[in-house]
Parts: sequence; structure tokens; C-alpha cells
Amino acid sequence: MARSPTSKIPKADAPGPRDRIIDALMALAGDMRWDEITLSMIAARADVSLADLRDHYPSKGAIIGGFSKRIDRIVLDGSGGDMLGEPARERVLDVMMRRLDAMAPYKAGLKEIRRAAGQDPLMLAALNQMALNSWRYMLAAADIETEDELGMVRIQGAALVFLRTLDTWFEDEGEDLARTMARLDKELGQGERIMGRLQDLQRLAAPFRGFFRAAMERRTSHRPAGEERASF
Repeated sequence: MARSPTSKIPKADAPGPRDRIIDALMALAGDMRWDEITLSMIAARADVSLADLRDHYPSKGAIIGGFSKRIDRIVLDGSGGDMLGEPARERVLDVMMRRLDAMAPYKAGLKEIRRAAGQDPLMLAALNQMALNSWRYMLAAADIETEDELGMVRIQGAALVFLRTLDTWFEDEGEDLARTMARLDKELGQGERIMGRLQDLQRLAAPFRGFFRAAMERRTSHRPAGEERASF
């Protein structure tokens, strides 16, 4: 009797070593203190050798960088044009909430990393640089200008708003994240007021920047030949 053909169900691709390493670190951070996590523990949990771990990531910090890029991609892949007609504040709020959704499975590990960074200035500075790299793209996804004179201020401001909101998110157990939304709304409001004042100052200073630029150009053009500038 002939056997009936069986349909083949495609299997999802197994995570590669880089993803397993990220998952291993985040799982370990959810179970123990950051300073107790060793490279050997990460390698064992990810089922890779120490040599392979070294090839993929040189440090625990680099693995966090890989995690940050993973979250960036999830948010950016989910960005569409459905928010483009909304006010800037609503667009940024949408991106921030989608980022929190992407981070939700790793909440315990992220809470420990946040605690450790609060006690280590060098770690905090490194994480801030990662955040700036992420928020440059997050603001682009929200159609927020970042290439003008205040662009870096907007990027750093968004990173700080998100960081402050995380402290509430870590303790928010509500399904609707009402406390997190309220904190985020408050922080964004404060950020808007600060940016408004900076933009006012920028407009007031614009004529003076042109004056000083012209004065410096005239001074340079009248400098005697061979005169050297002082160096410090």
C-alpha cells in the first residue's frame, strides 16, 4: 500500500551563535549580579567555546551593544508611515513605547544592567554612547531632525527621557503600563520646554554668530605673514 505524502512544515531557523550569546548574557543578568557574570558562564550558557565568544564579542559591554542593535532593528523594522501625520511628540512617544515592547522579554536583565551602570561611571558613559547611536535612528524613525545645530541635543535629550522612564518601567507591573506612560508623557513635556528655550536662544544668537564669524575672518586676513597662532 502506497504511503500518502506528508507535508513538510518549514522549521524556524535556529538562532546563530551571536544571538545565543546575547540571550545568554541577558538571561544571566536576570538571575545574578552583573559583576558576578563571567565570560565562561556566558560561553557555557550560549553553547559556544571561549574562542568563539571572543571572535564574536570582546567583552560583556560589546554583547550589550549587540543587544541594543537587536532592539534597534525590531523597532525600525516595525516603523511605518502611519504616524507621519501626527505631532512630533506623538511620533516620539510611539517609538519609545515600541522600544519598550521590544525590550519587555529582557526586563529583569536590563534592570540589573541599569543598577550596575548606576554604580560604575565608565559603564554608564559607555551605555550612554550606545544610547546615542540608537536614538539617532529612533528619532529618524519618528521623522525628527537630527542633522541641524540642535540635532545632538535632541538625541541626548531623547536618550535621557528614555533612561528616566526606564526607572518607572522596571517597577510597572500593569498590563497597560499606565505608570510608564504617565512618566514618559511628563518627561517628554519637560524635554519639549527645554528644546523650546534652546531654539529661542538659537534664534537670538544667530545675528551675533554672523558678526563674530565676520570679525574673525577680517582678523585672519590682516594677520602679518609668518605670524603663528598660540597653541596650548
